Amino acid sequence: MTDPTSAPWWRDAVVYQVYPRSFADADGDGEGDLRGVRTRLDHLADLGVDAVWLSPFYPSPMADGGYDVADYCDVDPRYGTLADFDTLVAEAAERGIRVIVDIVPNHCSSEHPWFRQALAAPPGSPERDRFIFRDEPNNWQSNFGGRAWTRVADGQWYLHLFDSGQPDWNWRNPDVVAMFEQVLRFWLDRGVAGFRIDVAAMLYKQEGLPDLPPDRQTAYLVPDGSPVPYEHQPELLELYRSWRKILDSYPADAFPGPRGTVAEIWFDDTTRAAPYLAGDGLGQLFNFRLMPTPWSAAEFRAVIEDSHRLAVETRGSVPWVLGNHDVPRMVTRYGVDQALVRNPTPDVLLGRIDVDRELGTRRARAAALILLALPGAAYIYQGDELGLPEHLTIPDDERQDPMFERTARTFMGRDGCRVPLPWSGTAAPYGFADRPVRTWLPQPDDWAELAVERQRADPGSVLALYRAALAERRRHPALGDGDMTWLDLGPDVLAFGREPGFVLVANLGAEPIALPAHDEVLLAGGPLDGDLLPADTAVWLRTGA
Repeated sequence: MTDPTSAPWWRDAVVYQVYPRSFADADGDGEGDLRGVRTRLDHLADLGVDAVWLSPFYPSPMADGGYDVADYCDVDPRYGTLADFDTLVAEAAERGIRVIVDIVPNHCSSEHPWFRQALAAPPGSPERDRFIFRDEPNNWQSNFGGRAWTRVADGQWYLHLFDSGQPDWNWRNPDVVAMFEQVLRFWLDRGVAGFRIDVAAMLYKQEGLPDLPPDRQTAYLVPDGSPVPYEHQPELLELYRSWRKILDSYPADAFPGPRGTVAEIWFDDTTRAAPYLAGDGLGQLFNFRLMPTPWSAAEFRAVIEDSHRLAVETRGSVPWVLGNHDVPRMVTRYGVDQALVRNPTPDVLLGRIDVDRELGTRRARAAALILLALPGAAYIYQGDELGLPEHLTIPDDERQDPMFERTARTFMGRDGCRVPLPWSGTAAPYGFADRPVRTWLPQPDDWAELAVERQRADPGSVLALYRAALAERRRHPALGDGDMTWLDLGPDVLAFGREPGFVLVANLGAEPIALPAHDEVLLAGGPLDGDLLPADTAVWLRTGA
């Protein structure tokens, strides 16, 4: 692991994403809350993570699961109070866990006081200039489906690249810049270790708001790499340099090392990502590129090589990610025909698909060992350490993701990966609350075997594998930040070495393979057959040290 006195802690941290509404419910209302997170901190400490990232817990009408923020400097009463947040930070620190919070700078809620002022003010007013109002809309489409513009009573239109309840800020207005600097300082003063920056590439829009070509009017979350006039504008780099200065001005608090940021920027072309990482910029961008990659050794290797090269050349950090609150869970992604991962059909988009959960779980276990052996930092989404599948059968009238309705119910949305976690018991709510309660999204009927309590008692469980991997990662000097060397063990095998004396071998093919020479098996994702590594299985080896 990295020496915290010589490099930022976040370069090789393992960070656990908490989606607070679905983590744990302490007050029995069916929704998770900050006190619920506090009651489960020992689970995170036992797991062995270095930090938690809290998805938004701010006051919000929940048009988009809290990513429509009405007040950036408070806690929504459904989640608790600022005092609850402060206690959570302190109790996490007692367990050696840092806290990162989400910041949502591209848009706010239509209930934000400044937007309400803008609606009450006339066209051309200073209040409206904090947002993007126009007399005539262009042809941009929302990333959630439908037009990116909504008309107000006086005839003007406002821009929202996501839901209509999420008006985009005008980042060319100095009031907006100053307000977010105050927001950063507010949470830094409360002891947070850093920020996850939501849709970080989209804040500034090209002057004049030019129309897009017809074939580029929408691209939900995973752009194809071609430029659009609301991404990667040059002003972003200066803005993030100014944020970096703010973070660097704060001394180490409960932990050694500087505060940090990690940006949500989807990229296929690393030349677009490099400027954010170079010099005194952000320092960290999520590396989402493995999530949509089909189960293929060659395709995994190509993504890893390209991404690692980006980190080495910029001296930045690109944390590895295999799951989050926006994508179907690993067990489901890997348990379907992988041709459908690359080219999803309409039935796939609606969750009408056969899933081999046994196969998906086996592959997800192997993927976890790949993730945690790669150079740099890694993020784990809540529930992935339990091997949870996507909940594909949520009734239509209980879905809450705005994407479902805005796409005329042609895309099931993201609710299936946001279902409340199972902690104990044999029936819903599976210990999510300490009393019978209807959870805000329904839980499946077959999750009892996946509950934390059940898995904690099973040495062969997915949870046991994650705990063992994180413990070994802390112990082994080769793991964490650093370099890697590829090993050629066949076209269906992903294998690399890390010095000193560590080798990852993952068999992504259909037939067993012979393990390379080694001194010891440190950890295996599933049972081995002597010196043969079965299909869809990964192993950590000690060799030559």
